[in-house]
Amino acid sequence: MKLKPISCVAVVLSSAFLAFGLYHVHSFSGVTEGGVLGMTLLLEHWLHISPAVSGFVMNVLCYAMGWRLLGREFIGYSAVAAAGFSAAYKVFEQFPPLWTQLADMPLAASVVGAVFVGVGAGVCVRVGGATGGDDALAMCVSHVTHWNIQWVYLLSDFLVLALSVSYIPLNRIGWSVVTVILSGQMIGLIQKIKLPAKMECPESEK
Repeated sequence: MKLKPISCVAVVLSSAFLAFGLYHVHSFSGVTEGGVLGMTLLLEHWLHISPAVSGFVMNVLCYAMGWRLLGREFIGYSAVAAAGFSAAYKVFEQFPPLWTQLADMPLAASVVGAVFVGVGAGVCVRVGGATGGDDALAMCVSHVTHWNIQWVYLLSDFLVLALSVSYIPLNRIGWSVVTVILSGQMIGLIQKIKLPAKMECPESEK
């Protein structure tokens, strides 16, 4: 396994960008995402399984699937992304949120939050890693089915959000739907951007 330094820098920066958005927008606005995060909350509500347990198990399973289908470089870049995200989020937590007014502006929170998720996760996925289990699962399904990745994100997020209607008010689900649609489309668009040659992995390395 040989990770490219410039790709690692891109992964760290994109993970920090994602962490910035999750802290300053999602953590207090009442607008959330689907995927693994939504499923952990669903399992906690109905089965009383702690997200600390269910989230760990689901992320490990998704990463294991990614390793089998996408190779060792995937795990390497994903590890860099996870470390970058955690370190950045810890730094951001030391300061008060910048845009507290977004708590009363759900549409703006949905759009702004989608930009941070779409760009942050999208760049990491484009380089070849994953910021979380959601990204790993989407990459694997896209790899196997050859579906465009934005539609895989949309399908998985909608499934979790549909199940979450069982305990989350519809108005909150509605704003979350806006976020997942926008972020998924942005991730898909970023996947179509051609990377510089020094960031691309030769087929023999994948």
